[in-house]
Formats: sequence, structure tokens, C-alpha cells
Amino acid sequence: MDATKYSVGYYPPADITYDWVKKDHIEKAPIWCSVDMRDGNQSLVIPMSLDEKLEFYKMLLKIGFKEIEVGFPAASDTEYEFLRTLIDRNMIPDDVSVQVLTQCREHIIRKTFEACKGAPSAIIHFYNSVSVAQREQVFRKSKEEIKKIATDGAKLVKKLASEYEGNFRFEYSPESFTGTEPEYALEVCNAVLDILEPSADNNVIINLPVTVEMSMPHIYASQVEYMSKNLKYREHVTVSLHPHNDRGTGVADTELALLAGADRVEGTLFGNGERTGNVDVITLAMNMYSHGVDPELDFSDLPHIAEVYEECTRMHVYERSPYAGSLVFAAFSGSHQDAIAKGMKWREEKNLHRWTVPYIPIDPKDISRTYDADVIRVNSQSGKGGIGYLLEQAYGYVLPAKMREHFSYLCKGISDRDHKELKAPEVLEIFLDSYFDHKDPVSIDSLRFLQHGAEVEAEITLSENGRTQTMHASGNGSIDAMSNALKEFTGSDYKLVVYTEHSMQDQNSKSIAVAYIGIESENGELSWGAGKHTDIIRAGAQALLSAYNNSIRE
Repeated sequence: MDATKYSVGYYPPADITYDWVKKDHIEKAPIWCSVDMRDGNQSLVIPMSLDEKLEFYKMLLKIGFKEIEVGFPAASDTEYEFLRTLIDRNMIPDDVSVQVLTQCREHIIRKTFEACKGAPSAIIHFYNSVSVAQREQVFRKSKEEIKKIATDGAKLVKKLASEYEGNFRFEYSPESFTGTEPEYALEVCNAVLDILEPSADNNVIINLPVTVEMSMPHIYASQVEYMSKNLKYREHVTVSLHPHNDRGTGVADTELALLAGADRVEGTLFGNGERTGNVDVITLAMNMYSHGVDPELDFSDLPHIAEVYEECTRMHVYERSPYAGSLVFAAFSGSHQDAIAKGMKWREEKNLHRWTVPYIPIDPKDISRTYDADVIRVNSQSGKGGIGYLLEQAYGYVLPAKMREHFSYLCKGISDRDHKELKAPEVLEIFLDSYFDHKDPVSIDSLRFLQHGAEVEAEITLSENGRTQTMHASGNGSIDAMSNALKEFTGSDYKLVVYTEHSMQDQNSKSIAVAYIGIESENGELSWGAGKHTDIIRAGAQALLSAYNNSIRE
């Protein structure tokens, strides 16, 4: 590697104000334009078919995009046919504009208008490259010659818009803006605006693309601020952004540039696009959402959106992709799980509307994710709080604290041994197998209780290894009486140290009693059992018996 061959290729404005630094967050949603059908599609190994494009387009409408760049109709028959299909089948809603891209070349512009004929609302997006590198190396033209390409394009689109049937707006991009002297980019854009004559009835979009990321985000923001403050006809001009992600800072570029005065964002779902991709609209929108700002896009069913995206593009949504990835809400760490569980409990206790749960920036349910499958994930690193919370949320079992700890070690040991994550049904299976209905070596054949004032008398028939005996014992409650009978039958001397119970609903919405019992052996070890029954006494009896039998096995 030889860093000496590189140097900065960007040009900060001569007059930098940095007024945008005084703002701490984006206060309103920008105008959103999806470029999935053009920039995203042209970057695919296998571009979308017509049917796939139609499915994707319908999804974009459902999400709430009001401006959608549908392609480069002069570039291929599929793109031309797609646009014509939308127009001819009346598939463009009244409040939606389709956008088409064209180079500033006469025959391409003319074919673009042919494709757009009859469009109820179409944005003609024309561009030419203006950067130092492109001027010198690709076109080998002067600044004036490059500017003339832009102004000639502006004259032609204005002329054709008056000749063709349809409702047309204009967008101009000084391509490779980030490698262009801001003063020159401003000169070209203002020359284009003088021709297009923006007005209250003729809003014009000036798009400032990060065709290739070349700088840290604050430099781009300063370039955008300079343009926003110095463009002619500013009140009738929409300043738009089109960031790519070459340096991995596309989201930061966009967020800072919005603070710097931009009004509009062009991007894609999941950051699809040329090279490292376009800016991810989902991340941008959900970042705003997490600050309490309505992004005016609906990502409430993000798993479905990801599914359609993967089917149509044959791309994969990375597991760590912000908000959408399968693991982005997952907490495997025991300390994280404990904090999340306590945060959720706090919300319930305080009946809070505002979301402040540790480690989770937004409520997963807002985008159709679940707590049990997406948040608390069980592996060898998990803790008692998270595993206990999963059981409670998914299945209604509320374990006592020390039992949660015991059970967590069971799960972690199995996960570590098998080198795998345990899904919620597997955790439930381990729980039931470990604590419920253990009848070996001791089982109960019959059971009844009699109340004598403050005392309870138990009559219990117990069996062990072929020996059956009916025992009578008293206690200060049914569980105490049964425990005394069990001790006498087995000759054991344990302590009953934990007994908790609660009710829950079964799958048929019937009320079920659940009991948990912990007993301490002579050597100080705790053993646990659980039971459930429509009768709380029977549930307690099952729990005690399971705890005792577990103590023998352990």
C-alpha cells in the first residue's frame, strides 16, 4: 500500500459559514424520492424483470413515496416498456410523480419524452458531469464548454415539455458534484435555472449528488449549505441530495446536508445501488422516527418489505442492517438482557407511552418485530433476566429469582455444548422437561387434605421402587403437610425454601394455576420443581414432587 498516490479530491467552499452546526436534529421529513427502480436496478447482477418492477413499484407506493425514479427509458427496452405500462394502465396516482433520467444528449432527451408522453406527472431529470476529473480526463473540455452542455440540455427539455402531452417538471444534476469546485457548480446550476425560470407554478429541483463519496460528511454539508444560500430563485427551487456510500458515511452525509438546507433526498431501500450503494432511506427515515419525527414513510411491516426486496432484487438484507436486519434488536449478552427485561418491566409499571428501554432504540413492534423472537435471544452468553423474561412474555411463566438463575445455567450449558442458539420453543421444551411432572423415583397415587382449624392434614399415597404406602401428616398449609408426609415416606431431611404461584391462561383460555418450589438438601444445594393444574393445591403437589425427584437425580 502506498498512500502517497492519493490526496483529497474535493473542494470546500471558499466562504464556509457552518450555520448548520447549530442544529442538533432533523425536525421534519424531507421530500423522498426512491431511486430503487433506476440506480438500484442498474446495479443488480440480474436487473428486475417487468413483473418484478411492477411488484416493487406497488410496494413503494404502499410505503408512501410520492416521487419514484422509474428508470432510464432511453437505455433499454425493458425500462421504456415499464414506464409506458405505468402510463398506459393509469398506474400513477394523482399525488405521485414518476421520475426519469436522461443525459444531456439530444437524441436521448427526445426518446425520454417519447417514453413520458401522456404522463400525468413526470420529473425529467437531466444531468451532465462537471467535476475537475471528468472535465479534464473524460470530456477534455473547458468550464464554458461543460456549462454549455448543461444549458443546451435545459433549453431542449423546456422546449419539448411544451410540445409533448403530459405534465412535466424539471430536475438538474451537476453529476460528480462532490469533485467540483462549489463556485463553478453554482455557476452551472444558476445558468440552468435562468433557462428553466423557476416560479410558484414551476418548481425546479437542483440535485447535488454524492456520485462518489470523497470527503467527510461535514464537507458535503458545507457544500450543500453554500449552494442552498446562493442558488437563484431559491424559494422556487428544491435542493435535493443523492448520496452514495463509498466511504460508508452515506447516512451521515445526508443527515448533515439536511441540516444544511436540503429539502429532498434520493435514495434506495436497504442502500442498494452502484458500488457500495446509495443512501439507505430506511435508516434515514427510522433515525428520524427514533427522534419523534414522522418520516412520512410507512415501514410498519418492515419484514414484508425486506421479503419483497429480496425476491425482486435477489439481494440479501444483511443481518446487521440498521432496523431491518434479523439481529439488530437481538440481545445475547446477559447484562443487556437483564437491562432490557427491567426496562420493559419499568414501562409496564409506570404505564409509559414514551420509549426509553435500554439497548433498544425503537420499539420493535412498531416495525412488526417481536420481543420473544427478535429481542431476547438465548445462547451461551445469555443471562437469567433475559431467559426469564422470554418465558414470561412468550409463555406466561413467572419464575422466582433463584429458579431463573438455575434455569439460565441449564440453557446456557445446552447452548454451549451444542454450539447453537436456542429458539423460544426450545427454551420452553427445556423448561418443561427440567421441572415438570417428574415421577421417578417417587410418585403420588392419591392425595386429599382435611382442614383442622389452622392446621391441614394430608393423606397421601406414595410409591417408590415398587413400595406403596399411605402417609398421614399435618402442617400449617397443604404444601407443608404434603412435605412432611414426603419426608416421612423417604426418610429425607430437606428444607422447603421457596414457594411461589400464579395463574395463567392455557391455549383454550382456561385459567391454570402454576406453582414453583425450591427445596434445599442437607448439603445446601437447591433443587427446583414446577407444576400446573386447574387446582392450585394439585399444582403445588406436582411442583414439590418434581423438586424432590430432581434433588435425587442431581
